[in-house]
Amino acid sequence: MPYAAIVYRVKPGNEDEIAKIFENFNRVDTADLRTDEGTDAGRILGTGLFIKDDVMVRCIHYEGDLAAVGKHMAMQPGVHAAESRLAPYLLEERDTSSPQAFGAFFRNASMRSILQLSVDTLETKS
Repeated sequence: MPYAAIVYRVKPGNEDEIAKIFENFNRVDTADLRTDEGTDAGRILGTGLFIKDDVMVRCIHYEGDLAAVGKHMAMQPGVHAAESRLAPYLLEERDTSSPQAFGAFFRNASMRSILQLSVDTLETKS
């Protein structure tokens, strides 16, 4: 089950204000991901949000297709509300107003994965 990380460059010194944005975050309506045809495309297993100085990172634990995660998130009202409140704290403006624009942001902000380990990849010694 893979992980993804999305990076946000934020104005330093605003960690507490940014944390307040997410105190009452309106979660996704479902963790299940669907294709346009309505078939199963995966599932969001969990997320985490971390901030330090001018970097905020959202970690996403998911099953299935990462593009489906981005598409699903682009349709969530709570995500758009948080994005709107976060905008004044971003170092660079970005457009997340439409599913297409959000998808472009999601792709461009995805961090390169260089290592992912889990108990599934742990070799057992017999």
